[in-house]
Amino acid sequence: MTTDSTAYAADIEAIKQVVATVEHSQQHKDPDEFLALFHPDAVWTTAHGKVLIGFEAISEFTWRVLPAADWDGKVSYEVIHVLFIRPDVAAVKVRQRYLSPDNESEGAPLYVMAKQDDGRWLLTACQNTEVVTD
Repeated sequence: MTTDSTAYAADIEAIKQVVATVEHSQQHKDPDEFLALFHPDAVWTTAHGKVLIGFEAISEFTWRVLPAADWDGKVSYEVIHVLFIRPDVAAVKVRQRYLSPDNESEGAPLYVMAKQDDGRWLLTACQNTEVVTD
């Protein structure tokens, strides 16, 4: 993982914890845990281009798809780059891997996260992109 400054060490750790919670919520197919990470006005674009604007739309989609997801819980998320746009806004590049005995797929999400007044980092504008291999 790289970043534009080492001055943000505590924030980077907090951001990594958010991504680790995304991973945990996906492994356990837990919509409540996942949704707790979002800013109320968040925008989420799925790997297949579905645009979800606002918490209500993200929540409805998450409750419909996450509990019924067909992977067996073997998914990993790794922070590979953090760019602080300003001290309270970060662009976070993530490597996402779904693993199964027969197949492995990869995603390349970009999470724009905003630091709240209470110090929590929340997902604010996110694009999940499927990696297609040739």
